[in-house]
Amino acid sequence: MKTILKAFIAVAIACVATAAVASSKDKTETTEGRAEALFYMTRHDFGFIREAKGPVSCYFEFENVGTAPLVITKVAASCGCTRPEYPEKPIKPGKKGKIKVTYNPIGRPGPFLKKVTVKMNGKKSNYVLYIEGSVIPNEEGKNK
Repeated sequence: MKTILKAFIAVAIACVATAAVASSKDKTETTEGRAEALFYMTRHDFGFIREAKGPVSCYFEFENVGTAPLVITKVAASCGCTRPEYPEKPIKPGKKGKIKVTYNPIGRPGPFLKKVTVKMNGKKSNYVLYIEGSVIPNEEGKNK
Protein backbone atom coordinates (compact mmCIF):
# COMPACT_ATOMS: atom_id res chain seq x y z
CA MET A 1 0.00 0.00 0.00
CA LYS A 2 2.83 2.39 0.89
CA THR A 3 4.47 1.64 -2.49
CA ILE A 4 1.28 2.54 -4.37
CA LEU A 5 0.92 5.75 -2.36
CA LYS A 6 4.55 6.72 -3.04
CA ALA A 7 4.07 6.04 -6.76
CA PHE A 8 0.89 8.13 -6.80
CA ILE A 9 2.65 11.04 -5.07
CA ALA A 10 5.60 10.82 -7.50
CA VAL A 11 3.27 10.95 -10.51
CA ALA A 12 1.36 13.89 -9.01
CA ILE A 13 4.59 15.83 -8.40
CA ALA A 14 5.75 15.10 -11.96
CA CYS A 15 2.45 16.39 -13.37
CA VAL A 16 2.62 19.60 -11.35
CA ALA A 17 6.26 20.18 -12.35
CA THR A 18 5.47 19.64 -16.04
CA ALA A 19 2.53 22.05 -15.87
CA ALA A 20 4.70 24.68 -14.17
CA VAL A 21 7.41 24.43 -16.85
CA ALA A 22 4.83 24.67 -19.67
CA SER A 23 3.20 27.66 -17.98
CA SER A 24 6.54 29.48 -17.61
CA LYS A 25 7.31 28.94 -21.31
CA ASP A 26 3.96 30.47 -22.28
CA LYS A 27 4.59 33.49 -20.03
CA THR A 28 8.12 33.98 -21.42
CA GLU A 29 6.85 34.02 -25.00
CA THR A 30 4.08 36.45 -24.10
CA THR A 31 6.30 38.90 -22.19
CA GLU A 32 9.17 38.77 -24.68
CA GLY A 33 6.86 39.07 -27.71
CA ARG A 34 7.28 37.74 -31.23
CA ALA A 35 8.55 39.11 -34.48
CA GLU A 36 6.12 39.19 -37.39
CA ALA A 37 6.86 40.15 -40.99
CA LEU A 38 4.34 41.88 -43.21
CA PHE A 39 5.38 41.78 -46.88
CA TYR A 40 3.81 44.50 -49.02
CA MET A 41 4.03 42.18 -52.04
CA THR A 42 5.25 38.62 -52.57
CA ARG A 43 5.29 38.51 -56.39
CA HIS A 44 7.03 40.74 -58.94
CA ASP A 45 6.39 40.62 -62.69
CA PHE A 46 9.25 42.05 -64.77
CA GLY A 47 7.12 41.80 -67.90
CA PHE A 48 9.23 41.50 -71.06
CA ILE A 49 12.97 41.99 -70.55
CA ARG A 50 15.72 41.92 -73.16
CA GLU A 51 18.42 39.28 -72.72
CA ALA A 52 21.00 41.74 -74.12
CA LYS A 53 20.37 44.25 -71.31
CA GLY A 54 21.58 41.78 -68.67
CA PRO A 55 20.45 41.26 -65.06
CA VAL A 56 17.34 42.94 -63.65
CA SER A 57 16.47 43.51 -59.99
CA CYS A 58 13.46 44.19 -57.79
CA TYR A 59 12.88 44.75 -54.09
CA PHE A 60 10.45 43.04 -51.74
CA GLU A 61 9.77 45.43 -48.86
CA PHE A 62 8.49 44.22 -45.50
CA GLU A 63 7.78 45.59 -42.04
CA ASN A 64 8.25 43.98 -38.65
CA VAL A 65 4.75 44.37 -37.20
CA GLY A 66 5.60 42.18 -34.21
CA THR A 67 6.95 43.10 -30.80
CA ALA A 68 10.42 41.50 -30.98
CA PRO A 69 13.35 41.89 -33.40
CA LEU A 70 12.92 40.05 -36.71
CA VAL A 71 15.94 38.02 -37.83
CA ILE A 72 16.19 36.64 -41.35
CA THR A 73 18.20 33.43 -41.08
CA LYS A 74 18.31 32.32 -44.71
CA VAL A 75 17.14 33.37 -48.16
CA ALA A 76 17.49 30.84 -50.97
CA ALA A 77 16.63 31.02 -54.67
CA SER A 78 15.27 28.10 -56.66
CA CYS A 79 18.16 28.28 -59.16
CA GLY A 80 21.53 29.91 -59.79
CA CYS A 81 20.09 32.48 -62.21
CA THR A 82 18.42 34.26 -59.29
CA ARG A 83 20.41 35.97 -56.54
CA PRO A 84 18.78 37.29 -53.35
CA GLU A 85 20.32 39.81 -50.95
CA TYR A 86 18.85 40.43 -47.50
CA PRO A 87 19.52 42.40 -44.31
CA GLU A 88 21.78 40.54 -41.91
CA LYS A 89 21.02 42.72 -38.89
CA PRO A 90 17.77 42.24 -36.92
CA ILE A 91 14.84 44.43 -37.96
CA LYS A 92 13.39 46.18 -34.90
CA PRO A 93 9.64 46.23 -34.25
CA GLY A 94 7.96 48.88 -36.39
CA LYS A 95 10.92 49.13 -38.79
CA LYS A 96 11.14 48.12 -42.45
CA GLY A 97 13.56 46.03 -44.45
CA LYS A 98 14.10 45.00 -48.08
CA ILE A 99 15.08 41.84 -49.88
CA LYS A 100 16.70 42.50 -53.26
CA VAL A 101 16.27 39.80 -55.91
CA THR A 102 18.32 39.88 -59.12
CA TYR A 103 17.57 37.71 -62.15
CA ASN A 104 20.17 37.05 -64.87
CA PRO A 105 18.43 36.46 -68.24
CA ILE A 106 21.59 35.68 -70.24
CA GLY A 107 21.11 32.38 -72.07
CA ARG A 108 17.54 31.95 -70.73
CA PRO A 109 15.10 33.09 -73.45
CA GLY A 110 11.36 32.73 -72.90
CA PRO A 111 9.08 32.90 -69.87
CA PHE A 112 10.35 32.32 -66.32
CA LEU A 113 8.91 31.92 -62.84
CA LYS A 114 11.43 31.74 -59.98
CA LYS A 115 10.89 31.13 -56.28
CA VAL A 116 12.82 32.70 -53.40
CA THR A 117 12.32 31.15 -49.95
CA VAL A 118 12.80 33.36 -46.88
CA LYS A 119 13.37 31.80 -43.44
CA MET A 120 13.08 33.90 -40.28
CA ASN A 121 12.30 33.83 -36.57
CA GLY A 122 8.86 35.41 -36.99
CA LYS A 123 5.38 34.21 -36.11
CA LYS A 124 5.34 32.76 -39.63
CA SER A 125 8.83 31.35 -40.16
CA ASN A 126 8.77 30.77 -43.95
CA TYR A 127 7.72 33.05 -46.78
CA VAL A 128 7.91 32.40 -50.51
CA LEU A 129 8.53 35.27 -52.92
CA TYR A 130 8.16 34.95 -56.70
CA ILE A 131 9.63 36.73 -59.70
CA GLU A 132 8.36 36.21 -63.21
CA GLY A 133 8.62 37.59 -66.70
CA SER A 134 9.62 36.73 -70.22
CA VAL A 135 13.08 37.12 -71.75
CA ILE A 136 13.30 38.45 -75.29
CA PRO A 137 16.32 36.65 -76.81
CA ASN A 138 19.22 38.40 -78.51
CA GLU A 139 18.75 38.86 -82.23
CA GLU A 140 20.91 36.65 -84.48
CA GLY A 141 24.10 38.33 -85.69
CA LYS A 142 24.00 41.18 -83.15
CA ASN A 143 26.53 41.62 -80.36
CA LYS A 144 25.40 40.94 -76.84
